[in-house]
Amino acid sequence: MHSSVMFLTDSPSGAAYDARHSTRGNNMKTSKLALFAIVLWLASAVVFAWFFVMGNTIQIEGQRTAIVLKPAERELALTEMRGLLSSTQVILEGLNKNDMQQVAQAARASGMGSAADLNPALMAKLPISFKELGMSVHHAMDDIAHDAESGKPASDILNKLSNTLSGCVACHSAWQLKSE
Repeated sequence: MHSSVMFLTDSPSGAAYDARHSTRGNNMKTSKLALFAIVLWLASAVVFAWFFVMGNTIQIEGQRTAIVLKPAERELALTEMRGLLSSTQVILEGLNKNDMQQVAQAARASGMGSAADLNPALMAKLPISFKELGMSVHHAMDDIAHDAESGKPASDILNKLSNTLSGCVACHSAWQLKSE
């Protein structure tokens, strides 16, 4: 037994044998660590994707789903919705007076520019369908502003605003914002 140990450690071929096994052992450790890192990364990506799509929601009585937010996040979302409602009122007032500059200014105030600084933590809590509806409203407001600036007839703009409000109604029919 002792001579075989001497052979592996003392002979040139034994040293090469030991070096190969030592390297192979390090490679296996590195491979296992790399595999673990990849699995951990994939698990994190799946969890992130699930939250990105589903948001932080709970089922409530009736047809709606509650989106659970911190009180400050809820207030931020509601303030944005109130801004959209105010813009809609000013757009209707401008259309009634045939003041396309007022229409464009009110619509632009609720366009994509107003959605640019949204808190990433808040966005992560919102379900994808809620985000899609919200972003479609902001895009529609930009379209309304462009149409007003381009001199489109009030009836066309009113039709576009009506379609936009259908998205608001769909959203409010499907979702409720709740505080944690």
